Amino acid sequence: MPSQANFGKSGQLTLADLRKGQRCVLDRLDLPHELAQRLMELGFLPGNEVTLGRRAPGGGPRVYRVDGSEVALRRDTAQRLFIRRDPESDLVVLSNGS
Repeated sequence: MPSQANFGKSGQLTLADLRKGQRCVLDRLDLPHELAQRLMELGFLPGNEVTLGRRAPGGGPRVYRVDGSEVALRRDTAQRLFIRRDPESDLVVLSNGS
């Protein structure tokens, strides 16, 4: 299981905790209204499945697949999108450990 340091303020994992290929269900967005609205227009809606795709070289933005699109997000933004496991599905957030 990820260390306590990897959890958001609420104790939940965030998109920033995912590793390449991992899937999750978006739980909530903790962002200013305008940014949250834009991300929701792009498919980042609570309940939607999100998968981590590519990562830019040098630790730049990461690419997430959501609602049929690929969207690059900075780490600081991804840390404010909280995720969960959906008990009604087989989607699981895997451990960040080796």
